[in-house]
Amino acid sequence: MAIKVIAQRREVKLGKNPGKKFVMRPDLYIPIAEKKVFAEASTHSGISAGVIKAAWDAAGEVIRTWATEGHSVPLPGLGTMRFGVRSKAVENLEDVKTNLISVRRIIFTPNVDVKDELKNTSIQITCLDEDGNVLKRVTSGDSGDVEDNEGQNENQNQNTGGNTGGNEGGNTGDNTGGTPTGGEEGGM
Repeated sequence: MAIKVIAQRREVKLGKNPGKKFVMRPDLYIPIAEKKVFAEASTHSGISAGVIKAAWDAAGEVIRTWATEGHSVPLPGLGTMRFGVRSKAVENLEDVKTNLISVRRIIFTPNVDVKDELKNTSIQITCLDEDGNVLKRVTSGDSGDVEDNEGQNENQNQNTGGNTGGNEGGNTGDNTGGTPTGGEEGGM
């Protein structure tokens, strides 16, 4: 298996060096129907698809409930998820209000097996010109590094959100956005 990516030449007008550049994007995949997922899991486990669906639906309800209570919830075989927010940072206590929240977020942290699967999956890039004509195809030879949004760079996490302690002792910082210390936004 391989992850398919398109690199298409486009006119880039923003940034320090505008001009024609190859811009990468994932090749669009066809979504897999939920029914097919349960049927495949049934084949692999010997458990009927109906039983798997009922168990999955029950697990989904428990995961949603616990996540909305502030827990980091394990997704067996995949990783953990939790809810968070992206918000503006303010200096004064009087300025802390709910309108500082710009977006609610779902934060997924894959487990080691999922990260390893991604690391070991090749990437196939199809290079296209402006009209969609294939110029060449390339298969990855990169190191396979996988971004870790939870704790990749502790200084960045501290600058954008800090630690809550809380039930899990989890970090609410985020290194995917916001600006470092003194900035306007932070994540959690």
